[in-house]
Amino acid sequence: MIVIKDTQSKVLSVLQAVSGIVERRHTLPILANVLIRKTGPSVQLTTSDLEIQIRTTADLGGDAGDFTTTVGARKLIDILRSMPSDQVVSLESSAAKLILKGGKSKFTLQTMAAEDFPLVQESANFGPVFSVPQKTLKDLLSQVSFAMAVHDIRYYLNGILFVAEGQQLSLVSTDGHRLAFASATLDVEVPKQEVILPRKTVLELQRLLSDAEGAIDMQFANNQAKFSFGGMEFVTKLVEGKFPDYNRVIPRNHHNSIILGRAALLSTLQRTAILTSDKFKGVRLNIDPGTLRVAANNAEQEEAVDELDIDYSGDSIEIGFNVTYLIDALSNMTQEMVKIELSDGNSSALLTIPENAQFKYVVMPMRI
Repeated sequence: MIVIKDTQSKVLSVLQAVSGIVERRHTLPILANVLIRKTGPSVQLTTSDLEIQIRTTADLGGDAGDFTTTVGARKLIDILRSMPSDQVVSLESSAAKLILKGGKSKFTLQTMAAEDFPLVQESANFGPVFSVPQKTLKDLLSQVSFAMAVHDIRYYLNGILFVAEGQQLSLVSTDGHRLAFASATLDVEVPKQEVILPRKTVLELQRLLSDAEGAIDMQFANNQAKFSFGGMEFVTKLVEGKFPDYNRVIPRNHHNSIILGRAALLSTLQRTAILTSDKFKGVRLNIDPGTLRVAANNAEQEEAVDELDIDYSGDSIEIGFNVTYLIDALSNMTQEMVKIELSDGNSSALLTIPENAQFKYVVMPMRI
């Protein structure tokens, strides 16, 4: 039976859409596979890592009839990638094997029984569905995802806090040294939700969400979230735990502020960062009326100094930062200008976009 018959480009793109969560090595070998379920002309592909499950349905040609199996996802992708994009490829079933053909090439692949594939048990009580534009969510994720923790023992920091209420959707992330907050005003009223999305889910959503027109439907249960968009269904486990009170972390009433060009500041920091050491990424900022001076040195007694003219008449401040934290924030903003608010050399700094309260980035100072 021919399960799939279509162009390489179409088959590959459908397969890649679901395969981001698949790990080559897993304690359960079947989780390296993609579940292929054919019903008439439509083919449903499903992958899982026991905590996230992604499913998509596509029309991929082939014979009529029903069929299910599982086959190695990465292997299939690697073979398809090696073929021309306009070539017609087919997947045929044959006695516990799948045969992939394209042109004069033929690959015989081992399969595993579909009934052994561990599907994620979906929650019985999801809350109401609400929709936001895909682009809105994608933009919010890109503005905060860089500040997520990685493998922190405070597991609730290894992800993003997702807060929806009224017409506001806000995303927050922190690794304990910095905090990123971004929000958007929606066209619809949304039910109050406050959940923590795991890091892997966030990265996968960023990969899959489109800038094109189109909405993403969301539903939340106590320990699960479900997202539906562009013919895909994405179910993920949520992180349990109490996220820090981010409102207490965001400074209020800093009395010194500078507004300057984002690109110029980013270039200055990137240049200066070249002479920081790998272990110690510290830079010193000396802020005086009219001038911002950025300096760094390393164990080899090398030093970098750069200056920017600024419109500033506040206090003279000397403060140290991990330069990576500043570069990350500025790289993930697209606006021309950035506002930096400071109190003194020992308090955290607040980076915002002038005349825009929907993005806030807090970074703790470091001793240099």
